[in-house]
Amino acid sequence: MKRFTRGVALTLSLLLILALLSGCHGYKGAAGFVIPETFDDTKDYTVAFWAKNDTNKTQVRIYEKAVADFEALYPNINVELRLYTDYGKIYNDVITNIATGTTPNVCITYPDHIATYLNGENVVTPLDGLMADERYGLGGSEVRFDSPAADEIVPQFLNEGKIGGVQYALPFMRSTEACYVNRTYVEKLGYDLPDVLTWDYVWEVSEAAMQKDAAGNYLVNGQKVMLPFIYKSTDNMMIQLLKQTGSDYSTDRGDILLFNDDVKNILKTVAEHVAHGAFSTFKISGYPGNFLNKGQCIFAVDSTAGATWMGTDAHNQDVSADSIVKFETEVRPVPQADPEHPWMISQGPSLCVFNKEDPQEVLAAWLFAQYLISDDVQIAYSETEGYVPVTSKAQNDPAYLQYLADIGKDADHYDVKIKAAQLLMANTEHTFVTPVFSGSASLRDAAGQLIENTAKSVRRKETVDDAYYEKLFADVKAMYRLDSGGALNGGAKADLGPLPSTAKALLGGIGAAWLVIGGYYAVVWSRKRRKKYDNFEINLDLS
Repeated sequence: MKRFTRGVALTLSLLLILALLSGCHGYKGAAGFVIPETFDDTKDYTVAFWAKNDTNKTQVRIYEKAVADFEALYPNINVELRLYTDYGKIYNDVITNIATGTTPNVCITYPDHIATYLNGENVVTPLDGLMADERYGLGGSEVRFDSPAADEIVPQFLNEGKIGGVQYALPFMRSTEACYVNRTYVEKLGYDLPDVLTWDYVWEVSEAAMQKDAAGNYLVNGQKVMLPFIYKSTDNMMIQLLKQTGSDYSTDRGDILLFNDDVKNILKTVAEHVAHGAFSTFKISGYPGNFLNKGQCIFAVDSTAGATWMGTDAHNQDVSADSIVKFETEVRPVPQADPEHPWMISQGPSLCVFNKEDPQEVLAAWLFAQYLISDDVQIAYSETEGYVPVTSKAQNDPAYLQYLADIGKDADHYDVKIKAAQLLMANTEHTFVTPVFSGSASLRDAAGQLIENTAKSVRRKETVDDAYYEKLFADVKAMYRLDSGGALNGGAKADLGPLPSTAKALLGGIGAAWLVIGGYYAVVWSRKRRKKYDNFEINLDLS
């Protein structure tokens, strides 16, 4: 009996050790990729490339040229370009195709999304080995184009693609947020425009812009409409405010700390200015650039990638020409809590390579992904919007430096667009990203939802007090499934998705083992009981 029990215990221990070694509940994409000795160019390979283009025809042409130039270098690789207008649609299609094993080979995406892809079994290719390979890695000897070396990728941008210490993404383009300012109106209100805006300054000027004349027109613009401060991405607004003030958001391991008193205080400030009409959001009122260009907004916060839509002379417009108001446009970093220690979010698309059964196919996909960060592609794409190339190699290329020097020369060198790119390059060391884990995309959405719901409630004249915020926290947690478990400091643990097969096997093995143990004890107990009964009958006969 003791021998049997010891055997079962040993079996359970082995099962547990195996489960721990294989990763019970976490990322499953770090299994590694064995790089072929050579790339087989005698066989044909198809690389499915899913990309986003902002409905910008110039960007489409850049993608198409990149594909054609790459195929000329590698005639046996056929790149199939599939264009999307929304990153969310790429994300949803990848998730759907993971189940059927039909993911693309390369897609443009975000690390938050990749963290969710990693819940699948060996779906995403870890890039560390590929990047370092002397033959086919970054700057490799067998690469047929001028590939940047690893140390020529801006370190802050490269590190954004690491999840759990593993490189799962290459940066493709980078942007940040900027505050596009109607300097003419700021000075008309009697204020000087500082180089670095503070939140207090923006709130003060916005409130000053709410003064009206006897006819109900706003004094600053003479119109019936004035929304002084409009923020396009309220998730970024919340995240940056928390970073700037040293407040909690989440931990690297996925502990969610968003629902705290600091956030409540931020929401109270938002509610105050919404009540006065001094603040609104893109989701509530519409695109900030449209209000800015019509002279109905003073501070419009949007991505630097959207710079070509901002300002009097922007060549991308969603408003009629007769509604555009002439004013002097300035580009500033987002408002800061401490101008001496600025923080701004780093954002922009990354490149993800997916695992396939044929390692040669993966290598072909990697070569194409690597081509997308070569100088020609990087410089051409960055010039379409206020993006910044992700390599120092491209940023210091004479062609790109000339592009920056020609600021204001023509529509292709729109000064607001170039100022937006320069803003990020000058502040790269002041950028940050939020921790990436399965569920971090939902947490980001929740951060913005708190501001959106608060603003909507104030506009509807609802009572917004401490009880309101407690209910708001509970509702948003439930909406984004962020209340599924305890975490650090009372936060909620992010939903990490379904258990992997190894964990399921472990639980099944443990259950089966305990059933065996239970059955054994039942048999032993039954035999002992039967033996005792037989002895009792014998004793009766003898008596």
